[in-house]
Amino acid sequence: MPDPRGRLLGTLDDGRPVRAHVIGAAPGPLVEVLDLGAAVRRLEVTGGDGARRDVTLGYAGAQEYADGGYFLGAVVGRYANRIADGTFTLDGREVRVGTSDRGHHLHGGPAGFDTRTWDVLSHGPDHVELGLLSEDGDQGFPGRLAVTARYEVAGESVRLVLGAETDAPTLVNLTSHLYLDLDGHGVDDLLLEVPADGYLPVDATGIPLGPVEPVEGTPFDLREPTRLGDVARSGHPQVAAAQGLDHTLVVRGTGQRTVATLTSARTGTRVTIGSDRPGLQVYTGNFLDGRHPRRDGTLLRQGDGIALEPQLFPDTPHHPHFGSAVLRPGETYRHEISWTFGAL
Repeated sequence: MPDPRGRLLGTLDDGRPVRAHVIGAAPGPLVEVLDLGAAVRRLEVTGGDGARRDVTLGYAGAQEYADGGYFLGAVVGRYANRIADGTFTLDGREVRVGTSDRGHHLHGGPAGFDTRTWDVLSHGPDHVELGLLSEDGDQGFPGRLAVTARYEVAGESVRLVLGAETDAPTLVNLTSHLYLDLDGHGVDDLLLEVPADGYLPVDATGIPLGPVEPVEGTPFDLREPTRLGDVARSGHPQVAAAQGLDHTLVVRGTGQRTVATLTSARTGTRVTIGSDRPGLQVYTGNFLDGRHPRRDGTLLRQGDGIALEPQLFPDTPHHPHFGSAVLRPGETYRHEISWTFGAL
């Protein structure tokens, strides 16, 4: 059995140890999960060319995870993506939450779940489950929220099950901010397919303008496999303003289903992503700026990886037609994300 304490990766400047927990084994996926941010630091798979490689972006050391600001591999929350101006109304009460992105709330605020040390609840050869208690008022959110993140490896798939319960009405929108890099050459030559007929245009600060717009005739039409480099350089005003893709696509269907397929022709490798959420945030690493080294010592730069983040729509509290992100006492939040790898 694996050591429940994990392997010490390093100690943060504030004295907290950061430990790594490994699940899975070759020839299937091998995943290294940190107790800091419940983050995936390493994800090794066997490519279609038969070679083993790490297909995610991870920092070289522990402190980078506390300082980085890129959310590399982390579970983000309480609310993934943005809430305009860091304010919303819940049951007639105005709530103010932490802001960290151009005056808006992003991915849980300045001290979101990606910055926290999670408890390891269970660890076996093919799974690790972590838990986090977010107290009432954490980053401004009401309610005491108990959160779990369970990673499992089975066959060629990695599954993440996110859960939460609260003792008072609150907002919850959890996701994984895993960055994929299928062949070690960045995202330009990767092919992305997303079964989405609509997308959410945003303003200059990343806040949805409101209506869902059709993808037809835009770079956001990813209904067939599309080279990401061509999308990022399309010249479309939405793409130019975001310096790439940083938009929510409205995925067809409901329930657990395929929300994206990413392919590397270079290595003959494909990953299929499953989720039950209505939206998929597609982010092409536009603001990776060379400040931090990745695991192999090279600096993380724009376009080195792509984050495909299944989630509720951004800024849902201000757009009733987006649905609801409210979790109430007695309800259980559950979100399953899967990554299934295979050869072309």
